[in-house]
Amino acid sequence: MKREFLKTGDGSTTIHLPDWDEQYHSKHGAIAEANHVFIATGLYHFLKLNPCAEISILEIGFGTGLNALLTLLETEILKVKINYTGVEAYPISSDEVKGLNYAEQLEISDTIFQQLHDVSWEESVVINSNFSLKKNQVFFDKISEKNSCQLIYFDAFGARVQPELWTEEIFQIMFEALKPKGVLVTYAAKGSVRRAMQAVGFVVERLPGPPGKREMLRATKS
Repeated sequence: MKREFLKTGDGSTTIHLPDWDEQYHSKHGAIAEANHVFIATGLYHFLKLNPCAEISILEIGFGTGLNALLTLLETEILKVKINYTGVEAYPISSDEVKGLNYAEQLEISDTIFQQLHDVSWEESVVINSNFSLKKNQVFFDKISEKNSCQLIYFDAFGARVQPELWTEEIFQIMFEALKPKGVLVTYAAKGSVRRAMQAVGFVVERLPGPPGKREMLRATKS
């Protein structure tokens, strides 16, 4: 499938798939979307309700590594230890990593971003004293974690192009992976997605979305 770089509304780049008319991040702002959906509405929300010194995060769709990068940077502010697991069936190439301008936009060393992509798959690696990363190359329906994480970043391609990733079966796997009071956040807001989450036991909120999107969803394992 053809893949090309796209500059988004906040100046950060993403990867665009013209055959699907789909991209890894919002065309209205890759960094802005990730900060709104996953950091502010996910990480900060969870820690506000559940103060703790250590948290395990599962990302569904490691993709460009942007969400992991932003989470890593937040550890310097939060002083919380984060054990981060990123799941990705089709990792991006080294050339694609080099074409992403997140380090430049965030005004940090490119070495930090590159380090996340250099981590070997299926191996847990300590990036710094507050952040460890494990990347698993596996299809989402083969995830076997049980009661293992407190927060899920659900960042799969949209239901329009991959509806099989937004089903009750997938969200049942997510529900089982979360610990009690665990939270799942996603940029998606479709009614069918919300109903699939509710069907497996999640309590679901509609919340204001990132730039260019009216709503998003946050689900809690009550």
